[in-house]
Amino acid sequence: MNTPIDIKKKWYNNVDIFEFIGELDETNADKTFTAIYNAIGDFTWKRIIFNLSGLKYLNSKSIGYIADIFSNIEDGNGQMFLTNLTDEVRDTLELVGITTIITTLNTENEALMKLGITPPPQAPTSPQAPTA
Repeated sequence: MNTPIDIKKKWYNNVDIFEFIGELDETNADKTFTAIYNAIGDFTWKRIIFNLSGLKYLNSKSIGYIADIFSNIEDGNGQMFLTNLTDEVRDTLELVGITTIITTLNTENEALMKLGITPPPQAPTSPQAPTA
């Protein structure tokens, strides 16, 4: 049985924002990240935010996928941020050192400002789930 995970994709001012809700584990990591890779497409000049506010757990395979996506984004001269980390997820990512490689910020709006974008008056809209 697959552990529930929901990924909502939003787009704001040429920034792809992925909001994670649920848990990432062995039962859903491959399918989830395949959908995210497909949604990102070409990694060149991409600006990506992973909002982890609803993520309760992630396993080592999921951390590997996040690191790989970051590496591809960086190789393509893009930028990627992790935002809204729960305490549990932050502890896990700090333990494996990801937070020293990928910039983590408190909110999506902080990440948008780091990208030189004025945040919207409210959260970005147009949620879409990536297709597997």
